[in-house]
Amino acid sequence: MRIGDVAHRAGVSTRALRYYEEQGLLDSERTPSGQRIYAESAVERVQLIQQFFTAGLPSRTILQLLPCVDSGQGSPEVFEMLAAERDRITAAMTDLAAARDALDRIVDIANNPTPEHCPALREPAWAPYAESESDAA
Repeated sequence: MRIGDVAHRAGVSTRALRYYEEQGLLDSERTPSGQRIYAESAVERVQLIQQFFTAGLPSRTILQLLPCVDSGQGSPEVFEMLAAERDRITAAMTDLAAARDALDRIVDIANNPTPEHCPALREPAWAPYAESESDAA
């Protein structure tokens, strides 16, 4: 199967397929003219790789998982690696939630400014001088 056929059936770009090959995630044969030829199973393999990427796994982790997929057997190290990836994603989600909450506070302040947060709403800097002049008169 040619690269364009695999890309179309798997729902990815040909560029993605070349990247997968470069990362060692996907194999192809070459014709005498240098064109890539893939096995029929490449479509399912690409769809699996896409699921791993959707789950937030980097290509280096996917590369470590694929032998387990091929053999049908996981190892304790693979399960530990997946748990570590899940922890990494959870920490990133926590950081993003904190950033969202900070942005919510900024939006609220922008929509409801107070003198505490907005210098333009404070007394003018010359107000104390104006009061002392009126007291002297």
